[in-house]
Amino acid sequence: MPELPEVETVRRGLEPWLEGARIERVQLNRKDLRFPFPEGLQAALEGTRIVSIGRRAKYLLIKLDSGKTLLSHLGMTGSWRFAEHSIDKPPRYYEPGTEPKHDHMVWDISHPQHGKSHLIYADPRRFGFIDLFDDPAESEYLNELGPEPLGNDFNADEMAAAFKGKKAPIKAALLDQRVVAGLGNIYVAEALHRSHILPDVQAGTLVTSKGKPKAALEDLAHAVRQVLLEAIEVGGSTLRDFRNAEGGSGYFQHRFAVYDREGEPCPTPLCTGTIQRIVQSGRSTFFCPVCQKAP
Repeated sequence: MPELPEVETVRRGLEPWLEGARIERVQLNRKDLRFPFPEGLQAALEGTRIVSIGRRAKYLLIKLDSGKTLLSHLGMTGSWRFAEHSIDKPPRYYEPGTEPKHDHMVWDISHPQHGKSHLIYADPRRFGFIDLFDDPAESEYLNELGPEPLGNDFNADEMAAAFKGKKAPIKAALLDQRVVAGLGNIYVAEALHRSHILPDVQAGTLVTSKGKPKAALEDLAHAVRQVLLEAIEVGGSTLRDFRNAEGGSGYFQHRFAVYDREGEPCPTPLCTGTIQRIVQSGRSTFFCPVCQKAP
């Protein structure tokens, strides 16, 4: 499932083609994805102009001049693409295929610079979904999210406040969207390795008795931000069907230090460890038992 860097890549790819465009017609080729399409979706979209393309956590947010916002979650195989042209480089986006049977929603749009085109939402496995709301506070998907890891509200002090007294493993705590919005399995594993923290230590052990972040938590906050920025810079990671508009892929998987590298030598300079895999809450966790430690 695409994580924050992949969704941000989609946003950046769509923005120059959608911002300022008018939605002239909406065609729905089925009644639902993971959930039914919002009631009255076609009428709410047709005739509106797109004000901005945003992102919150792993959700795309398309703001309309009517005041409404469309939320799009890509699930495992969802993608947005144009029928007439590819999205400019360097952004890459999730495009598993272009078979018409998977094109579940089509927008006829008109852009002041780019002219007319057709924007298609495809989703072979239909794990994605669409929501529509007037106020983000009304959305059940947004109203309990924590700070954006690339935003000004994300720092070690805020993490310390969230982690104080918590016995949950640090990996589970980071995956809690109420603590940090948008982090997923891949980038949590990479950030923990960069900050040399074992994934199964209790989150509360990264906080002092006075509620301040330990040095390891400061390192972790920095590592989270850096690994996400690096992934966005190269177009995200390619796992399964993540593809760019030209059929290429994101490249961050070539920089993985631990994720999906079980049995390989740890890349940390002078470290003699071998990457191991454990299962936490039903998900694979990759780490180095030598250079990753308890704080």
